[in-house]
Amino acid sequence: MNFASDNWAGAHPAIAEALAAQSAGFATAYGQSELDRAVERHFCELFEREVAVFFVATGTAANALSMAFLNRPGGVAFGHTNAHMLEDEGGAPEHLTGGARMHPVPGALGRMDARALEAAIHLFPAAFVHAGQPMAVSLTQATEIGTVYSLDEIEAIAEICRAHDLPLHMDGARFANALAALGTTPAEMTWRRGVEILSFGATKNGCWCAEAAVIMDPARAGDMHFLRKRAAHLFSKSRFIAAQFDAYFRDDLWLKNARHANEMAARLARTVRSAGGLRLAWGPQANEVFAIMKTETADALKRKEVFFHPWTMPDGSGTHLAPDERLYRFVTSFATTPEEIDRFGEMLG
Repeated sequence: MNFASDNWAGAHPAIAEALAAQSAGFATAYGQSELDRAVERHFCELFEREVAVFFVATGTAANALSMAFLNRPGGVAFGHTNAHMLEDEGGAPEHLTGGARMHPVPGALGRMDARALEAAIHLFPAAFVHAGQPMAVSLTQATEIGTVYSLDEIEAIAEICRAHDLPLHMDGARFANALAALGTTPAEMTWRRGVEILSFGATKNGCWCAEAAVIMDPARAGDMHFLRKRAAHLFSKSRFIAAQFDAYFRDDLWLKNARHANEMAARLARTVRSAGGLRLAWGPQANEVFAIMKTETADALKRKEVFFHPWTMPDGSGTHLAPDERLYRFVTSFATTPEEIDRFGEMLG
């Protein structure tokens, strides 16, 4: 029973077939093939406007290059205290920007508090050169703890960004899961709410290796071509990334995968609620479930080859642990089955 990460899941069969279909023959390199162009057009259709799309290998690359694209001298970017860019990207944003800083903003259950963001921005007044200058705001959708910003919450953050002339970035490593949870459209969850650049993730949702930085205004995208090349993320055989996205979008596979993962998380949450020996830390909105259990219970499950990870209690959770308890993360994916969750429930008794 593997609930360690959606990164542990393999590729969906349709993705694998698309890759195999591209393994023979020739195609123009460096993003100039017909398939690359077709996928770029598909992105434009999804977002209901012309967008600029830059394929990269990892979500970290998409995030770090987005920050490099938005960087200013002495730049300061604002993200939630537990955001991936602040905690799990090994300094990549700071490295690719040449020294910009990530400033933490608190907020309950993984979501930045709009008032806290306003206060954080005011820590860097324009006339005070020693502090540096605000350069961007980044929100994670879905968040690192399985919650989702509502459209109104995105709009509230975007309003603050507009008031301070700051671009809004969205880390969408689990973009499809958030979209499925809200039942909305890519346009409504991004540029119509004020998002200017998106890290579009597909690897966690059934692709082998397919991520992209999507700039909502192509007229501003010029420097990203050079930034991506300098960061060594310009694929020569980029048709293999395009092939994954082509299959991913066909017949709404990406949304079907995300809905399934979310449904499995809801099923897993119900299992945790009804079981003895552990409790749900908060309700999931996407495909991550967080449970509190005794360490001895967790160790017993791991001995039975149930895979999951211990987790640090997030900022503003309001949840308290007993001395012998710990928080654990369980992640579902397109490959998770109901039977797998039911077997887990049987183990819990």
